[in-house]
Amino acid sequence: MVHTDSILNYRRSLKRRNCSPNTLRSYLNNLKHFIKWVPVPIESVAYKDILDYIDYLYRKGLGPKTMNCHLNSIRVFYHYLQYEEQADVQNPVKRGSMVRLPEPLPKYLKDEEVEQFFRVIKSRRDLAIFMLMLRCGLRVEEVVNLTLRALDLPRLQIFVFNGKGAKDRVVYISNDASDALVTYLKTRGSSKAKHVFLVEKGICRGKSISVRGIQKRMEYYAGKAGIKASCHRLRHTMATQLLNADADLVTIQDLLGHRQLKTTQRYCRVSNLKVQRDYHRAMQAVMER
Repeated sequence: MVHTDSILNYRRSLKRRNCSPNTLRSYLNNLKHFIKWVPVPIESVAYKDILDYIDYLYRKGLGPKTMNCHLNSIRVFYHYLQYEEQADVQNPVKRGSMVRLPEPLPKYLKDEEVEQFFRVIKSRRDLAIFMLMLRCGLRVEEVVNLTLRALDLPRLQIFVFNGKGAKDRVVYISNDASDALVTYLKTRGSSKAKHVFLVEKGICRGKSISVRGIQKRMEYYAGKAGIKASCHRLRHTMATQLLNADADLVTIQDLLGHRQLKTTQRYCRVSNLKVQRDYHRAMQAVMER
């Protein structure tokens, strides 16, 4: 029989695997919801119960990606019970249980939209924040967590510590993004805060800006510029621009911190300029034979 100790030991197992705090919290919360819902003991759960749970999640209005997170949390827990606790249980989450995800094209900003967006930004801090997303492909969480010690401006590079998936990587910074960052740092003052980007007004002044704080600034500037934009869309724009400039896919994968190349390959579906050039170059060779 599976006891509370198994949950605690499972948590320790996840920590040993160096799961990020967000991943740890997500896995345990999803598992808690499932255990609370399932009408039979954990060791008696069958594939049919998983199908019923999927129906339940559908009725709750959860999206496919969120539903798959729940199912993966359950699958990983049963894998732990089988192979680390040697429990006599079957993993009820079968191959093919996952909900099929839609594959929308990555959305990016056109050159004129990029120009419109940055034209309305007057704040030196905000300009630096969004330039790092556009030129370095940083995620909003990575911008929030960016510290002064991670900057190597003489070499035009930034160290991204503990990015998504608890991975470190190095990204490079363009001259215009470097100029924006240096200009901001000159006005930032001699705050003892270790994070680069700080709240500038209100009771939280001097503290690290939050993810929601950056997202609200994005919403404000996008509305002012009259375009549809998001923090992640700037990251997509950077990838698409690099691909159109004939950067290698593996290089873009490394810069963005993608675990799998197929994630980066999604940009090939929207990089029309590169496809157009490759088509005409190849077709010209065909006709000259």
